[in-house]
Amino acid sequence: MTNPTRSRRRAPVLWRTAAAAALALALLTPATAALAEGDDDPNLDQTLDDLPVVQGERVLDAGHVDMGPKFVDGQWRFLIHDDAARADANASSVWRYPEQTVLHVRDQAELTVPDDQAYEFIGAAPGEPVWVIPQTQNPEVVWLGWNTQDPEVMSTIDRGITLSLTGVQGPGIATVYLQSGSFGEPQLLWDSRVTDAQPAWVDVNTHTHANWVFTEPGVYLLRLQADADLVDGTSASDTQYIRVAVGTDTDPADALAASWEGAAEPEPDAETGADAEEEATETPAAAPEDDADPLVPILIGVIALVAASLIVGFTVAIVRGNRAKKRILAARASTPQTESDDDARGEERR
Repeated sequence: MTNPTRSRRRAPVLWRTAAAAALALALLTPATAALAEGDDDPNLDQTLDDLPVVQGERVLDAGHVDMGPKFVDGQWRFLIHDDAARADANASSVWRYPEQTVLHVRDQAELTVPDDQAYEFIGAAPGEPVWVIPQTQNPEVVWLGWNTQDPEVMSTIDRGITLSLTGVQGPGIATVYLQSGSFGEPQLLWDSRVTDAQPAWVDVNTHTHANWVFTEPGVYLLRLQADADLVDGTSASDTQYIRVAVGTDTDPADALAASWEGAAEPEPDAETGADAEEEATETPAAAPEDDADPLVPILIGVIALVAASLIVGFTVAIVRGNRAKKRILAARASTPQTESDDDARGEERR
């Protein structure tokens, strides 16, 4: 898996439509990774001020949207940066809570899978429709990325964060990938069919967009976790569910009401914002050792008990044997000799 790098450095602008080959380029839009070649995308140039965090339900179906970490009242949180409102002269960018926000991927995002083995990982056959949040902005489709550009985050984290997809719930397959240049090989970042956590490193002051592909319409929950080592030597973690309504006919209200059906996530620590799971793994090397340690004293105790039992058994056997011998000798000494005994001894002497 290839980790994303700072997309603000180089990001070619290509959005082609027409015939199968052009659809492939539209589906597999150029990457915003450092390997990409071409003109810089001015839409990726942004500097975040200390933007407010607002409450309230919000459906985002077009425009620029990022996800990223932010400190809220001193607590590390993974939030959604709503920049779509910036198109309105009377509005400004804000941060929103994921549980109150839905990304609506309407049918304007529907494309056809190209006949190319390089894209078999998408999980749909060539010619089948898929819904794509593109890496390069399409003004009719919500444009989803991530950033590490909040001012307090940039001054607090040590080099960057680890952004991990830890689970996906939905009717189809969801994949996220980067692609460098017009004809570069796709670089798969996340795949909903993978059950283990899929980490990706994100440098500080990074703004990146990727291709998000969904094979079926419906409601998806994407469980994302943001972890960071802080410059003061502590660490922080937050896990959130990103709500996506795929298809025009999918009601965003269903996405707002959706709940995770898998294993429950640990509650965040009220003081640090770190998950209990993250705290439990702060010293990962010790965890396996702790699991094995209880067996060692038990095994030693069993061996010692068996050894002690054997020693006691041997001792008792020896003592009992000596006592038995003494009783036999004492009995012989107190028993008078008979004539037959004397005759027998005489015979032996003769």
